[in-house]
Amino acid sequence: MSDVDSARADAASASDPAHVAEVVSAPAVPLATGPVAAAAPGARRTRDALHFALRNKKVVGGGIVVLAFLALGMIAPLFYDYGHSEYVGPQSTGPSGEYWFGTTTFGQDVFLQFVHGIRSTFLVGLLGGGLAALIGMTIGFVAGYVGGLVDEALNMLTNIVLVLPALAVLIILHTYIGISSVPSQALFIGIFSWPWVARAVRAQTFSLRTRDFVDLARLSGMGSGAIIRREIAPNMSSYLFMTFILLFGGSVLFAATLDFIGLGPTGVMSLGLMMNNAVHWSALQLGLWWWFLPPGLGITAIVGALYIMNVGLDEVFNPKLREM
Repeated sequence: MSDVDSARADAASASDPAHVAEVVSAPAVPLATGPVAAAAPGARRTRDALHFALRNKKVVGGGIVVLAFLALGMIAPLFYDYGHSEYVGPQSTGPSGEYWFGTTTFGQDVFLQFVHGIRSTFLVGLLGGGLAALIGMTIGFVAGYVGGLVDEALNMLTNIVLVLPALAVLIILHTYIGISSVPSQALFIGIFSWPWVARAVRAQTFSLRTRDFVDLARLSGMGSGAIIRREIAPNMSSYLFMTFILLFGGSVLFAATLDFIGLGPTGVMSLGLMMNNAVHWSALQLGLWWWFLPPGLGITAIVGALYIMNVGLDEVFNPKLREM
């Protein structure tokens, strides 16, 4: 059959009512909807963020410092067959090949105390920062989305905790209850560290709850909790992650302050407790710089690296600040 005859046959079949009905009734090709379609933009954003994060010197540098301290705290104690409080060497000895950070006035290994202190530092930062993030984000989301009397009540609670003198309250609580472990210390820190997070998340939620995608989710019958989890929170994921990093660093500083002034757990070695012991046993007057200098530098390096990471992540997530 020639091309002309084929064209005439196609035209005739197209004008046939039965053929037209068959074409109209043919099932349409399904479009990509649901989780697959929704996951594609999220996965693309994650890949883009990871790409720019690996190119950002602040994120990479800060992450290397934090991971190096974490690895040191987790691995180094495994190579010692004695505890950090045992008297294992000569008293008040400076750094050497056998005792890298020297010994205390009682002959304890300062390096072993240092690596055990790093463990406690990361644990209190994770628990205290995580608890503060959980409380603050929950209150912020609920207050910002629900509004009305619920918002006023939660905002009042936030303001009350915000103006409380946290250190004075902790001193009173420590006097009557005591802080005997790192989890209990993290609990106290988390309870007093969440108000600024709640206020920030509340403001962001106020802005997002009027967006079109939230209105569509509400019209589809989705509940308030599901809307917050699936629609609002994912659009704030980068901000929430950066908030957790700030809470982590703040918990580390808070715990070091409590340990240094004698309000932390004494049965667990920490960097703040090392400085407290150094001051208590006159390391400054005796010139034992290797006793108090490493924990101070360790706290400064960890918190500083977290802050630098946060600045770098702000450049990664904010296209206006992104370094191309």
